[in-house]
Amino acid sequence: MSTIAPPGLSAASDGLLPLVIGWRERIALPQLGIASLRAKIDTGARSSSLHVDAQWRFVEAGAPWVGFRLRPRRRQSHVHEAIAPIHDEREVADSGGHRTRRVFIRTALRIAGLERTVEINLTDRCGMLFPMLVGRTALQGAFTVDPARSFVRRGAALPGTP
Repeated sequence: MSTIAPPGLSAASDGLLPLVIGWRERIALPQLGIASLRAKIDTGARSSSLHVDAQWRFVEAGAPWVGFRLRPRRRQSHVHEAIAPIHDEREVADSGGHRTRRVFIRTALRIAGLERTVEINLTDRCGMLFPMLVGRTALQGAFTVDPARSFVRRGAALPGTP
């Protein structure tokens, strides 16, 4: 028996309908060396955002790159540093309507065991409860969000976990 995705949705990589996730989940950013991070799943936000404590730009082989520092867990003293090529830079409106110019990177995002390459902007989210916000463009065609549920896929951000 085969399953066909409803109009406007593509089937997930395993051939099933999009995976159901909650309004908050654990995610991984494996190319950045981040194995687990709490994220708010926000279908009202177009783009995804990652909290960084500091960021700096540099040029590598003639291309613009960004380095950044963050604390994967709020109460943790461990500081994580990563670098990535700059994919784009554009204005983003926050939930209050304030527009700021942000750096965007492209990197792998893993949710519920499914990994895909997404755009993520780097910003200061220190006043927010979650260091990562996953927007609808990262979810499109692969996930359905159940706003009544949280952490539906416990541990599933890591490879080989249920």
